[in-house]
Amino acid sequence: MMTTRILRLAAFVLVLGWAQAAAAQTADEIIEKSIAAMGGRAAFDKVKSRAMTGTISIGTPAGDLPGTIEMLNAVPNKTRMVINADLSAFGAGPLVIDQRFDGTAGYVLDTMQGNRDITGGQLEGLKNNSFPHPFLNYKAMGMSVKLGDKGKVADREALLLLFEPTKGTPIKQWVDAQTFMPVRTAIMAEIPQMGTVEQYLDPSDYRDLDGVKVPYKLTLQSSVQTVSMTLSKIEQNVPVDEKLFVKPQ
Repeated sequence: MMTTRILRLAAFVLVLGWAQAAAAQTADEIIEKSIAAMGGRAAFDKVKSRAMTGTISIGTPAGDLPGTIEMLNAVPNKTRMVINADLSAFGAGPLVIDQRFDGTAGYVLDTMQGNRDITGGQLEGLKNNSFPHPFLNYKAMGMSVKLGDKGKVADREALLLLFEPTKGTPIKQWVDAQTFMPVRTAIMAEIPQMGTVEQYLDPSDYRDLDGVKVPYKLTLQSSVQTVSMTLSKIEQNVPVDEKLFVKPQ
């Protein structure tokens, strides 16, 4: 049914944070080169929050479903994502998904499938992210990392980093072998009524923002769905109301 296809977006935020490396080097050396390519640790240290708005296109068997997306991040690991779409063309009403995570607990306000706590693998996935980029503090989070086989993402040679969190599923991160920019992230995501599916997030259209390179386009793909997002506005170090990340009273 339509709502099931739309809610395959549930794991979108899990990979979103990993979207924001070089021969015979260690994984740690490659990660440091990638951080430098994205702007460097000093520039990242100045980023305390980020607000993003744009459009989203959700692929469905009946056609692409357009909508809007708003995202808010704050250090060290707080996220909020709001998706709005009009389902009247599909015989339903407005869709609003408001997903919140305060660094410890998560909650979803959902007009189609009901409000609920985020639990299980989805919660662990949120905990394994960090802002402004997971590369900056993966060691402090207790993750191990090793190099995988070199391959290609699109037509570019890419190096694979395999992250193993203390809890939750492994995270695969590809970085361009020449530029060291992140080009793909993959996780195993739990999707309602579909089970576990591997999802790939490809960032592109990197632009400099306050000394840090940020992707303005993201494409999420799996065996069941494709979601495209184009950001029109990104602001950093905006004032943040902490209540926006927690479950409403």
